[in-house]
Amino acid sequence: MEIKSILFPTDFSEGSLNAVEYAVDLARRYSAKLYLLHVIHDVVRASGFYMPHMSLDELYKDMEESAKKELERLGIDDLRDLKNVERLVLRGVPYEEIIRFANDSRIDLIVIGTYGRRGLDRVLFGSTATQIVRYAECPVLTVRFLMSSK
Repeated sequence: MEIKSILFPTDFSEGSLNAVEYAVDLARRYSAKLYLLHVIHDVVRASGFYMPHMSLDELYKDMEESAKKELERLGIDDLRDLKNVERLVLRGVPYEEIIRFANDSRIDLIVIGTYGRRGLDRVLFGSTATQIVRYAECPVLTVRFLMSSK
């Protein structure tokens, strides 16, 4: 098995941030290129609702700038010695954009965090990780985040 490229999609949630260590460690072990990706959820495309263009353009611009800053801070200590890291921000339906990017970039492995929701939570919130596992053409490593019961 040869791993030359690893994709780490993140929504900056606690569950996602828990998984970054795995992506970084694997990139280091395989000397693989690591892609850090955040997808801004395109509410118009996802919902079909019309929204005034001007306000949305500004909103998306602000969201993109914030996401880029977060990606720069993500795992900064762990990433110091990695030479081949690329940070990207895309817009769309997260699982669709992640899968499209992985396929177009010929990603060898996706590492993604998940909350492991069950029941009503899963129905209400869905699961980007589940969709990626289901439709990705490459292997996917899911890292489950277990919330403390305290």
